[in-house]
Amino acid sequence: MNHALAARASMGTSLGFHIIFAVLGVGLPVLLIGAEGIGLWRHDEVWLRLAHRWAKAFGILFAVGAVSGTVLSFELGLLWPAFMRLSGSIIGLPFSAEGVAFFLEAIFLGLYLYLYGWERLSPLAHWLCGLPIALSGAASALFVTTVNAWMNAPAGFRLSHGRVVAVDPWQAIMNPATPTQTIHMLVAAYAATGFGVAAVYAAGLLRGRDDVLHRRGLVAGMALGALCPPLLALTGDASARFVATDQPTKLAAMEALFRTTRGAPLAIGGLPDTQTGTLWGAIEIPRLLSVLVAFDPNARVRGLAAFPRQDWPLVVPVHLAFDVMAGMGCALLGLALWFWVALWRGQRVPTGRLLLVAAFAAGPLSFLTIEAGWLVTEFGRQPWVVYGVLRTADAVTPARGVTVFLVLFLAIYVGLALTTVRLLLLLAERDRQKERAQEQDTPARAALRGGSVGSA
Repeated sequence: MNHALAARASMGTSLGFHIIFAVLGVGLPVLLIGAEGIGLWRHDEVWLRLAHRWAKAFGILFAVGAVSGTVLSFELGLLWPAFMRLSGSIIGLPFSAEGVAFFLEAIFLGLYLYLYGWERLSPLAHWLCGLPIALSGAASALFVTTVNAWMNAPAGFRLSHGRVVAVDPWQAIMNPATPTQTIHMLVAAYAATGFGVAAVYAAGLLRGRDDVLHRRGLVAGMALGALCPPLLALTGDASARFVATDQPTKLAAMEALFRTTRGAPLAIGGLPDTQTGTLWGAIEIPRLLSVLVAFDPNARVRGLAAFPRQDWPLVVPVHLAFDVMAGMGCALLGLALWFWVALWRGQRVPTGRLLLVAAFAAGPLSFLTIEAGWLVTEFGRQPWVVYGVLRTADAVTPARGVTVFLVLFLAIYVGLALTTVRLLLLLAERDRQKERAQEQDTPARAALRGGSVGSA
């Protein structure tokens, strides 16, 4: 593996690992403050127990996310020095703002969990400490996604003899890709977290743990997840139209459209052959791509052949990842509709086996959808790091030995993943043991009180 490919693989592995924890860092605080708020308002011990459980899990996930995010920060400087030289003075402000948001989140999480926590703060003060955690998590996601949006639609500067001049940080932040990409990512984080939490409680219900805690956990996760797919469809549609205008090679790769076509069909599935310019085995819906891109069934959509071959993205992975993202997004939208209809018709928590199996599958599939979406974003921008400005081959470090670090990172991430799963499982088992002990202790105390009254 050459050093450029090793650097890309290292960055991609780190980002693919970290994004799971970043997404949960955005979505879990919303569920936390929601459950705790309902529990305090209704004086409901079950909702408060859910908030307790999620808070402990969030503490573990936050710590692992902080470690993997720090690795990403170092990789940017070590593996992509030319990118940092170009972008530092242009888009450095969102990076700094993300750091401030992270520190605020860490401070209030410390207050929420460790320094004072549930025992020393009043219930209202404790709940209020959760609000900055949710806001800071969302802000971090927005700031980081803004940087990636700028890489897709660079703005706010000019190049003069290879030097960056006339920098406008605000214009760089509010580049053409920012509105659609940031909102789409934020909504996707809430959706994935909701379906992920619902999957945990769906698994418990499928294993016979049919109690109030599992039913409410299922409803809370599904409620958050099921609200998001319609917004994802709207923001995804807006993002696709931006791509059609500003990154036509990415759109052509997403649809594996090799020839410029009027009334272009929408291709579903299929395997692209870049040698012959053919998409094998796809289902094509006539004219739908032109309608989606330009609201015109006869609109002209440029194919890959209209661009130099050296400017093509990696067609096969981009097309397959786009199909996974779009297909899973439609499946999650269908599950959301199914859940709300079942809840409305039954007037209670729907726990049919088929729905529970679908909810359980939606957890990992929602995170797979996010990973596929980022593959489309990153691979579709190639061969550019900053679209139309800086090529990947020119941005990578010339240093050798990157493959060694890739292997080390892989080993570290595998170890972190196994440790995280183990800790979460131990945490869940400890909570179950504590609840069983309390259930056994309550009848014993009641009997003891009854005996004392009788003897008296």
